[in-house]
Amino acid sequence: MASTVASQVLIPQGDWTLSQAYMSGPNKALINLVVKGNLKAYPDAGKLPVKCSGWIRISKVDSLTIWGGGGGGGGGGGCLDGQGQEAWKRNDCETNKTCVKRAPHQPRFTVFAPGDSKNTDGLHIARSNSITVIDSVIGTGDDCISMGDGLRNIIIENITCGPGHNISIGSLGKYTYETDVKGIRVEGCTLSSTTNGIRIKTFPSSPIAITVSDIHFIGITMVNVNRPIIFDQEYCPGKTCSLAKPSQIKISDVEIRDITGTSATSEVVTFVCSKDKPCDNIRIEAIGKSPSPFPPDVRSQNIKPICSGPRPSTT
Repeated sequence: MASTVASQVLIPQGDWTLSQAYMSGPNKALINLVVKGNLKAYPDAGKLPVKCSGWIRISKVDSLTIWGGGGGGGGGGGCLDGQGQEAWKRNDCETNKTCVKRAPHQPRFTVFAPGDSKNTDGLHIARSNSITVIDSVIGTGDDCISMGDGLRNIIIENITCGPGHNISIGSLGKYTYETDVKGIRVEGCTLSSTTNGIRIKTFPSSPIAITVSDIHFIGITMVNVNRPIIFDQEYCPGKTCSLAKPSQIKISDVEIRDITGTSATSEVVTFVCSKDKPCDNIRIEAIGKSPSPFPPDVRSQNIKPICSGPRPSTT
């Protein structure tokens, strides 16, 4: 990339199967990547090189513009087709020791997967500290952003989420090696037509006792969201968990403030906290709800929230 004038990389019209591409900088001038054709990934990852760590990799490149989808500046009209529906059938990462998991590190990104795609978390963060995700658009068939155990000082700001499940902390309490979560701030985000809004979820009968604390959900806009605010400490996908012992995850010091918008159901606020480890110091301020066909409903157990400002009626 030694050119000192703007250059263009063109993917012509047609269907093209691509095993792997790597664009590496530094570059000296603007690069336009114009996608007019359809780039298709191999549906069987086993056909890729053993050391392949990604499909299309772009590294150390400045001033790159990608045109696709028929919008602006000359063009595009093509697409990047990851062949997801075929690849899902071949997913053996649970048993295949050669399955490598890597996460992108990039500000202001867009992630999209169909709303009916399985296990397609837009971004999962775990066992990390001082991570900031800002000004990004995420649409998936699962969590837009999920946050696992071992987190410290995470900022999620100005994210547009939908379709998808929610922006969530958890699930937690499934494994013995999990560690505390502390210092999460989710602010200025918009969730649209998601199955949940902001969520904390933990397993019952958890084999480990950890804490979730110093959590802030501020200035969140909900648009036609099924359950805008939910703490679920009886989380049990597939209904295969034992409820004999309550969750041992302690949720405390949570601020929920300036939450506005519309709910697709009457379940506006749901707090299902642990009987053994009740939710503590949960501060709720200024929860607004635009007119909708559903009267607001608040469900709570094992929690005594501290409320101020407008909020839905409790039933």
